[in-house]
Amino acid sequence: MDILITGLLLGGTYALIAIGLNLQYGVARIMNLANGEMLVIGGFGAFWAYTGAELSPLLTVFILAPIAFALNWLIYRVMMVPLVKRAKTRGQLEVDSILATFGLSFVLVGLMLAVFGGDYFSYSYLAVPVTLIGETYALNRVMAFVMAVIICGLIYLWLNKTRSGMSIRAIATAPDAARLVGINVRHLSAMAFALGGAVTAVGGAYISTFLTLDASTGVVFTLKALIIVIMGGVGDVRGTIVAALMLGVLESFVASLIDPGLTLAAAYALFIVILLFRPQGLFGRAPT
Repeated sequence: MDILITGLLLGGTYALIAIGLNLQYGVARIMNLANGEMLVIGGFGAFWAYTGAELSPLLTVFILAPIAFALNWLIYRVMMVPLVKRAKTRGQLEVDSILATFGLSFVLVGLMLAVFGGDYFSYSYLAVPVTLIGETYALNRVMAFVMAVIICGLIYLWLNKTRSGMSIRAIATAPDAARLVGINVRHLSAMAFALGGAVTAVGGAYISTFLTLDASTGVVFTLKALIIVIMGGVGDVRGTIVAALMLGVLESFVASLIDPGLTLAAAYALFIVILLFRPQGLFGRAPT
């Protein structure tokens, strides 16, 4: 039970990270390899606000989210729109975006090193024990999980119950057909990319309450987000959540019963198994 709950707490946090990338890749078709750096930026923002102004991360996210949204909107309009215009196919856009965001990740790491330095940073927030089903866990991890559930739930409801959300789902499924029914594909793609970046930055703020980060750790979170998105099915929020929880439980199991150093290897093993037997992902649709 301890392994299961620890894994679910970890998986909820992973879901918050991966949903941002799923919005960017599933809708805008931008494979954003700088996703992890946006998470670290959110962590830095929460760290600064808490250590400098004693502002709770629960409140800091209301400042971080619109800033991250605007920053990612600007990145899309300045950097990605030219790629979208020149790409003749979605496949070409994916390849171009991988190369562009790979370079962007280095730029963001360099800027963070220049501004924040290369030291690790951490702070103590809600680092108190709380008892769940007879076991003790850190309150900051429980808080991050609860916020992940709330945010993932709101995004799921928005995508399935609102007109703009259903328009975004239409773009993810068939962008050419979406244009025929009057959907502004470019505008909604920019909004999905910006929203994905904002969600990732918020996830970074919550993760910073219990993880030690530095400017170069973003690549680890990018890799895990990619694994989760592809495992769950590109563009499917349900799949992202289920895959994130599976990955969290698997890592908790391996770290507790085998060797903590094998958690990343176990994650890739699960990834390969799903690719072999269900290449479209857990909830993805098979190609027709």
